[in-house]
Amino acid sequence: MSDTLVVGLDVGGTSTRATALTLTGQRLGTGRAGGGNPTSHGAERAAAELLTALREALADLDPARVVAGTIGLAGAGRLLADPAGRAAFDQAWHDAGLRCPYAVHGDALVAYASGSADPDGTILIAGTGAITAQVHDLRLDRIADGHGWLLGDTGSGFWLGREAVRRLLADLDIGRTPGALATAVLTELLGNAEIAARPRVTVDATIQAVTRRPPIELARLAPLVVTAASQGEPVAVALIAEAAAQLAESVSRIRPAEAVTPVVLGGGLLTADTPLAAAVRTEIARHWPNAPLRTAGDGAAAAAWLAARDLPEVTDPAALHARLFPTTP
Repeated sequence: MSDTLVVGLDVGGTSTRATALTLTGQRLGTGRAGGGNPTSHGAERAAAELLTALREALADLDPARVVAGTIGLAGAGRLLADPAGRAAFDQAWHDAGLRCPYAVHGDALVAYASGSADPDGTILIAGTGAITAQVHDLRLDRIADGHGWLLGDTGSGFWLGREAVRRLLADLDIGRTPGALATAVLTELLGNAEIAARPRVTVDATIQAVTRRPPIELARLAPLVVTAASQGEPVAVALIAEAAAQLAESVSRIRPAEAVTPVVLGGGLLTADTPLAAAVRTEIARHWPNAPLRTAGDGAAAAAWLAARDLPEVTDPAALHARLFPTTP
């Protein structure tokens, strides 16, 4: 057992992280590479990043010691349904020297597992996008939102950025002097906060600045909302409160009102010390006062834990999880 290893990978749109783990919870190797999501980058590039992260994690280890692995990524179902994509990942796995099987799970399940070892619970993620899911027997069950920027992702970084721009445009439409948040947004988009003698000129320039970039880039304005809310700016504070209410509503679509299973918060907006994280915690506690509230941690380690927990040598998966995530609140 001391020689046995498992590998976990957390594959995202901007980075790919790998961890090689003993069955006693010791991290022996880690690796990092660029974005490896096949939906965002294509299967070949995603597989190349996967291989880079794996090789780095296994640089000082014998790949033959690895007996199981888990890959967590958004759009796992699409990868599993795509023979070419799965073949590219298989080849990367093989090129890393691995001969054991691996499982593919959605990133929401991996995020949940990084915050709780309980087999049943709820994961709420808010970053660039937003999604919530029920977990049953450590498998994704019902899912709410995650509908993408055009149709959903309410309360996400994209949503905050778009709503901040909409508030700015409303100020300009009615001739109201923009407040601190609107001024920050205007400066970020146009390079300065000057308003033309005819405000419609500034409106048109703002619209052009937004529409000539991919829509999802509105998420880069979310930190402006977070910062302004931290400073008590009224519009930003209201947006944060609305986002938190919307995120809690998405949870309520699939989580029973009487549930007492854990709720895990994931994504950059909810795992960092942000006003939105605090507001969401308040909303969750109000709706589910008896539910343990957790924060997602290291996704690669959680993926490795998912690989290890089904091995016959691991007789106490919960104890292994506690060793991996001793400070998970």
